[in-house]
Amino acid sequence: MKRFVKAPIVGDLYQTGIVYPSASNLSYFWNFGVLALVCLIVQILTGVFLAMHYTPEQNLAFLSVEHIMRDVNMGWLLRYFHANGASMFFIVVYIHILRGLYYGSYVAPREGLWLVGVIILLLMIVTAFMGYVLPWGQMSFWGATVITNLVSAIPKIGGDIVIWLWGGYSINNATLNRFFSLHFLFPFLIAGLVLIHLILLHTDGSNNPLGISLKRDSIPFYPYYILKDLYGVVLFFFFFGLFVFFMPNYLGHSDNYIAANPMVTPPHIVPEWYFLPFYAILRSIPDKLMGVLALLFAILVLCLLPFLVSPELRSNDFRPLANFVFWLFVLDVLILGWVGSKPVEEPYVQIAQIATLFYFAYFLFLLPGISWLETYFFQKRP
Repeated sequence: MKRFVKAPIVGDLYQTGIVYPSASNLSYFWNFGVLALVCLIVQILTGVFLAMHYTPEQNLAFLSVEHIMRDVNMGWLLRYFHANGASMFFIVVYIHILRGLYYGSYVAPREGLWLVGVIILLLMIVTAFMGYVLPWGQMSFWGATVITNLVSAIPKIGGDIVIWLWGGYSINNATLNRFFSLHFLFPFLIAGLVLIHLILLHTDGSNNPLGISLKRDSIPFYPYYILKDLYGVVLFFFFFGLFVFFMPNYLGHSDNYIAANPMVTPPHIVPEWYFLPFYAILRSIPDKLMGVLALLFAILVLCLLPFLVSPELRSNDFRPLANFVFWLFVLDVLILGWVGSKPVEEPYVQIAQIATLFYFAYFLFLLPGISWLETYFFQKRP
């Protein structure tokens, strides 16, 4: 047994999944990292099987999706798992990020871990957007038209980049083929980054609700956290199954069950729900280029946190002001999501502008300012 454990790969797996020392006080919020991995596996497996029956051709794509739903054995289950799995993936990842913000998981020595996580989020957003185009329904077609046209805001070269993205002068068959190819490839890139994410996690160690080192109060990963994660996975699949079997289209848009028609524009073009806060930020800025930059920076601003904020105490449980502002931020994101689903008119534009201002102020001013104040008063204490 000892010789078996000393084998290079087996030994690493044994150290990572069995005897890895973990803090004894991790709450169920630490389950969401494992749940994100489960979602990724579900998306890859269902995506591979769906790709066997999908036809990336503009005249057949919509019909091939209907073929999967009606004619392929258990095809409806594959598609509903994949379509709702994207929403589940983002729910889990957003909670995972909020947990990291609340407990200061971006603070040294975990900067690399946090940065890789932000890159994974960015790739997830790109992958989900391309996947939303593939059914080739009305909202897929016009959503792709609106979002890809944003690139034209880049001075001088923007128009050429859009033509290159489209493979022509409008959304066409070449666009669909490119999106399908990249949508199939990117989950495997995400899986590689997840592996790096896990390596960095086990190099620097997990954070914990107290935000301090608990090396002397650690327990082995197996059986304690293996069983705890399995319990979380079972509960998660109950939640997942509620949508798949009882509300499969609740998180989607009804217009996507209408075949794409370039001659008919939907009255209100909206992306999937998990893009709505970013969509609201984009629309809140009148200038097209500045709106695109704000949209991109809304994600990349997370990369600045390890360098802007270095609190003496990581956990917001012990930081009343930071805790209060954090929940204001959560409310602000929910407001952005609500406004993103509304038409571009008053008073939604003003609400979006105020919420966008607070969103960036939270990362660039409020968090660093609160950290500085806490450090200042901490040093002033006798």
